[in-house]
Amino acid sequence: MAAPPPVPEFYLVRGFEVVVENSRPDIVTADVVARLDEALGLIERHQPWRLRHLRRDLRHFWVVRYPCRGAYLPDQRACMTELTFLNRRDITAATVASSIIHEGMHARVDRMGVQREGRDRAREERLCRRAELEFGRSLPEALGAPVVERALASLQLADPDVAPDIDWRLAMQRQAEVDRQALGER
Repeated sequence: MAAPPPVPEFYLVRGFEVVVENSRPDIVTADVVARLDEALGLIERHQPWRLRHLRRDLRHFWVVRYPCRGAYLPDQRACMTELTFLNRRDITAATVASSIIHEGMHARVDRMGVQREGRDRAREERLCRRAELEFGRSLPEALGAPVVERALASLQLADPDVAPDIDWRLAMQRQAEVDRQALGER
């Protein structure tokens, strides 16, 4: 039997409305919200102008279980930041912040009026990766190195690899299996 959908919880983090739908009983919502705050704090400290852009371009953050780290949802003007991504402590707040900056660039492109249909997805992804790279370079070297490394590697990819087509049905199935295993279900 499927678990009931999680009840949304609402928070205010550094001036942003944050909606958390925690479907994982093994994850403490307060820890996830604290990690989001830590990531936004890094942006505020090292690239405050990007945080101002995020405040203009986004209505809210949505924290939910999803088969990718983050996504910009243009109809809601929301930055989806994935629940387990925020919860992992082997991933630094700098990496989380770079993902937020990445999605914020999608929001910026959208808010500038660039039509969604016919966009050059690879070009837009590279724009987002360059923003991540700039952010990583603005951080102390030890903190920013993983961000810089990932962004540089992505910028070298061919168009189909930098902006791949994703089978979301398959991705959701794989995510559900990971969750079942994490919760000890069959």
